[in-house]
Amino acid sequence: MSAFDAASWNGIAIDSTCGGYGTCKKCKIQITTGDVPPAKLDLRAFTQSDIVDGWRLACLVRTTSDISMRVPALTTRPKAATVGVGRQVILRPAVQKRYIELEEPTLHDQRTDIVRVLDAVEDIQAFFSLPAIRDLPTMLRASHFKVTAVFIDQEFIGIEAGDTTSSRYGIAYDLGTTTVVATLLDLNAGTPLAVKSMLNKQQPFGADVITRISATMLDPSALGRLRVLAQDTLAQLTREVCEEANINPLHVYEVALAGNATMVQLLLGVDPEPLGVAPFIMASAEFPDVSATELGLDLHPQAKAIILPSLGAYVGGDIIAGALASGMDRDKRLRLFIDVGTNCEIILGDGTKILATAAPAGPAFEAASIKCGVRAASGAIETVKIVDGVLVIGTIEDSPAIGICGSGLVDACAVLVQIGLLDHSGRFVTDDVAQSVAPSLASRLCHREGERIFVLDWGSEEGNLDDSIFLTQRDVRELQFAKAAIATGWALLLEEFNLEERDIQQVLLAGSFGSYLSPSSAIKIGLVPKISVMRIVSAGNVAGEGAKMVLLSAQERHGATALLDEIAYVELSDRADFNDKFVERLAFPR
Repeated sequence: MSAFDAASWNGIAIDSTCGGYGTCKKCKIQITTGDVPPAKLDLRAFTQSDIVDGWRLACLVRTTSDISMRVPALTTRPKAATVGVGRQVILRPAVQKRYIELEEPTLHDQRTDIVRVLDAVEDIQAFFSLPAIRDLPTMLRASHFKVTAVFIDQEFIGIEAGDTTSSRYGIAYDLGTTTVVATLLDLNAGTPLAVKSMLNKQQPFGADVITRISATMLDPSALGRLRVLAQDTLAQLTREVCEEANINPLHVYEVALAGNATMVQLLLGVDPEPLGVAPFIMASAEFPDVSATELGLDLHPQAKAIILPSLGAYVGGDIIAGALASGMDRDKRLRLFIDVGTNCEIILGDGTKILATAAPAGPAFEAASIKCGVRAASGAIETVKIVDGVLVIGTIEDSPAIGICGSGLVDACAVLVQIGLLDHSGRFVTDDVAQSVAPSLASRLCHREGERIFVLDWGSEEGNLDDSIFLTQRDVRELQFAKAAIATGWALLLEEFNLEERDIQQVLLAGSFGSYLSPSSAIKIGLVPKISVMRIVSAGNVAGEGAKMVLLSAQERHGATALLDEIAYVELSDRADFNDKFVERLAFPR
């Protein structure tokens, strides 16, 4: 067993994006006692001084004797979009409460307890289950028959002592591969009371769905562990939002969850292997409403969980939620919806015809495959600009730079192309050309371990690369592959409409990454169509907004299901022309 696996089994999270296979070089630990000779990959991942100081990759450390190691703190609260573009809905939640004062039974009125309750609620033709009436006799008599009856749709789920009609709550979850967001809603007012986000605790199994699916294929016990980690993530966020709003979790009666197909199946304990291999088949596009306890949540005992439906293996419930929130089936403009991430989901529609696809962008936008890449946390370079010939970087929380996150990577490549230090093929220019086009920045183009790099931040000393933050030629290629996959996706959808880029009237950039991505930089690198920057909107966490909508309106819940029939899925891997068009989109636009 590796040190990475041992730490994972003992609940110690070590940063990794490849799932412990030695390819991402993120699982850095420091051996403090014991002898662990460096592996070949260690020599490539660390400087010689780091090796001497005991730094190793945890997934490569295997030893038969006791060792001690220091594990760097893992960022569990990456910067994330917690709100997004939505639309107004008619407030009509499925959760209903009715305060009733009942006459006590007599020898002349021997109606059963449940009949007595349901007779008093004339506007709901209800049914009930055994768990809902177990405590009914005791509760009625302890409350002197003055109680509040609680219903979800037509189902009676229990009573509460006194008048609790003012306490009616739900929680909407955006279960992302990287980040999970929970929003506590007041179902009486339709307003959010608290919102929290955190890193998905499944992270040690890899940064993307493929590595997590692979883990379940290689280890029969991995599915159970992944399920528990997903449940633990939701449970922790649930506790946090309830504590922040100072509400009793027993007054949360319904939750809604939007996630991609893999995340949903892992959460429910459904084998995800068929999702990871052709022909990419889901266990089910729709799941019945389940008890919230199935998700590991400690709420009202009869609380229900709504799982938003998936369109395909790689266009999941999070995208259905996003399409619902952004009104892709209602707006008559030609609109392009892009959820930028490791697996990029794309929707193109004009309100009548709606097409969707998924593009294998890879982990570049999460900075997982980037040499100095880090998550979007304090100190991550998120913006890069050139002002009067001077490089200006912006970091999250204005903290000292620790690495570069996805939005910073896009900005960096965009400005380097703009000033001529990157040519349109994506290659760093020669020293002579650099001196000619950008003399004040030419010294930042240099070599490290035989690879051409551009230094974004020198660290402690200018000219010393030991603690610098830089962009490598390989990083640029990773970004090119990612943006080409996405651009090929929306270009092929445009062909299905027999339209061109200029016909697109609005682009919605969704998800946490899309929220912080510079629209002008996205245009410059060819990630989005070359249209007016004013037509590009950062849509934010529309998946979370869609999940909120299905809690606030039973009508919108039906609308989410209807989208399965209204959106047609286009499989890119089945297109003979995909590779040719992908190659065409690799270059940066002129």
